[in-house]
Amino acid sequence: DKDPARYQAECAKVAHALHHFGLVIVKDPRVAESDNNRFLNMMERYFAGSDGLRDARPEFGYQVGVTKDFVELPRNHCKSVGAYGPDNKPLSPCPPELDPKWRFFWRTGPMPEKTEFPQENMDAVIPAEFPEWKEVMDGWGGQMTTALFTLAEMAAVGFNMEPDAFTSRMKFGPHLLAPTGSDFNKHAKEGTVLAGFHYDLNFLTIHGKSRFPGLYVLTRQGARTAVSVPDGCLLVQAGKQIEYLTG
Repeated sequence: DKDPARYQAECAKVAHALHHFGLVIVKDPRVAESDNNRFLNMMERYFAGSDGLRDARPEFGYQVGVTKDFVELPRNHCKSVGAYGPDNKPLSPCPPELDPKWRFFWRTGPMPEKTEFPQENMDAVIPAEFPEWKEVMDGWGGQMTTALFTLAEMAAVGFNMEPDAFTSRMKFGPHLLAPTGSDFNKHAKEGTVLAGFHYDLNFLTIHGKSRFPGLYVLTRQGARTAVSVPDGCLLVQAGKQIEYLTG
């Protein structure tokens, strides 16, 4: 059973972290690091062998399947970038350039019976040479989605909202497992920006621990900070939707 006072205190920590830093580091005993490693191993093999074309669905805005390098273009935030001091200025080209990273979108969680947004609920793309693909993607995506629902409830409590203020809106949402990969054989030059300066359009973004450093965030106070995720933990970042929902 939850100790009400302790639970309230933990919820307040979640809300404070999201509000002041735009992120929170969490440890969920239901999430297995071994499954993250299995997922990363498979994605490394996939990105190394894919041509970036067969599994792509550009006609659907790349909302399922693979997106190869030099397709995604960050929005122009040069005015915002210029407002930061020299020690905190994001390392991102102005005007923005196409990102050299790859990405794969995989829908996770139950789909709605009816939808007004068919582009967000399309059939999955399954690479033929990976018989374990669906099991691995659904398994890891399901663990992270479960963790995110719990964190969303805690955030709502921490913001003095109804506990289901967020989770009731998350049901049947187009939750995406969206791993990114970059080829260091091609993009190993110092100073290369793999993903340009941006904010997330969605509600909350959850990550397993990456095998490589390089993610930086800008806090509410304007400090550019390297993100370090302890072993066995998850990183959750705030997106635009939670900003809209909380003001």
